[in-house]
Amino acid sequence: MENQLHIYMNNPTAGKTDGTEASSGTGLTPISVTLDASKAESAAVKCAVRCDDGYKIDGDVTVSLKGTSSAKWKLAKDNDFADSQSALEGAVWQDKITLADVADGNVIFWAKAMSSKDEPPQKDTSVSIEAVGKVVVE
Repeated sequence: MENQLHIYMNNPTAGKTDGTEASSGTGLTPISVTLDASKAESAAVKCAVRCDDGYKIDGDVTVSLKGTSSAKWKLAKDNDFADSQSALEGAVWQDKITLADVADGNVIFWAKAMSSKDEPPQKDTSVSIEAVGKVVVE
């Protein structure tokens, strides 16, 4: 059975079906962040999770981080943040979050990437964001 639960990026709107689907194991459309490690920067990316039309999640969706450098990423639930700076300053950042009421409209969450002054310039593709939930027909 095809996966009916997807993660989206590029400024998705809560409750809508916009945004660009992030790659599901292909690496073709990754959630990408460029940071200046010499400044120990961090950046937040607005993301969403939603099901295909006609499906919903029975219970909650758990969103987590997997991979070698996952400690350099955090996740947060949305609190109607106006922009990424507001999310950086006001969100509760965690390794794993739980989202309720996921169906065929976007449920917003935030992903934060962080750099540290001791890391060399690199293109790190070792981290994945994983969304898990029991998909059922609406």
